[in-house]
Amino acid sequence: MLTVGIDETSNRGAIAAAEAHQEVFASVGRHPNGATGFDERAAAEIEGLAGHERVVAVGETGLDYYRDRAPREQQRVAFQAQIGIARRTGLPVVIHMRDRADSDQALSDTFATLAGEAEGVTVVLHCCSAPPERIEEAAGHGWYCSFAGNLTYPNADALRESARLVPEELLLVETDSPFLAPQSVRGKPNQPANVVEVAERLAAERGIPYEAMERIVEANAARAFQW
Repeated sequence: MLTVGIDETSNRGAIAAAEAHQEVFASVGRHPNGATGFDERAAAEIEGLAGHERVVAVGETGLDYYRDRAPREQQRVAFQAQIGIARRTGLPVVIHMRDRADSDQALSDTFATLAGEAEGVTVVLHCCSAPPERIEEAAGHGWYCSFAGNLTYPNADALRESARLVPEELLLVETDSPFLAPQSVRGKPNQPANVVEVAERLAAERGIPYEAMERIVEANAARAFQW
C-alpha cells in the first residue's frame, strides 16, 4: 500500500511507516491546502526525501479551490514544483483536485497544468473526481484514475459513470484514510482495509468478478509505483 505525506511532518511519518512495514511504501509532497510559504527550500526538502528507497511517488499535490486554505498562486507554485521533482526523480505524481459544488475551475486548471507540464510523468488522479465528459481526456494522457470510498455513496451516480469509462489498465482503488469511509461505515474514521468495499463496488459497476478487479488494480499499482 501507499501512505501519503502532505507536509514536512507527515512526509517523514510516511517514510517511517514504510521503513517499519515491508508492504508499505511512501509518497512525499506538499498538499495544496498547505501550500502557503512553499519555496525553493521546501521543494529541495521534498526532492531530497524523494530519493529515499521506500519513497515511490511525489505528492499529494495539485489544486484545491474548495477550502482556499492557501492562495491559489501559491498552490500553483507548489504544484508545478512537484511536477518538476517527479520528472527529475522518475517518480509518479499523486494529484489532489477539489472544486466548490458550483465550479469546475480546479479540475480545469489541474488538467491544463498536467497537460502542459507533466508529459512523460506518471500521473495518478487521487480520489478521482473527473466527470464522465473528462475521462477520455485523462485516459488520452495515460493518467491513472484512483477511486475512493465516495464511489459507494448513493448520490455518486456521475462518479460511478466515470469509473465505468476508465480504461482497465488505468484503474486504481484507495481509501483516502481516515477520510471518505465507504457507505457501510460512513461517518466513521476510514482505514485501509475498507479498500475492499471500494474495489467490490468498482467491480460491480464494471460487471466483472471481484477477483478480476483485484488482479487488475494490483497489476496497475505495481506498474504505476514500480513496487
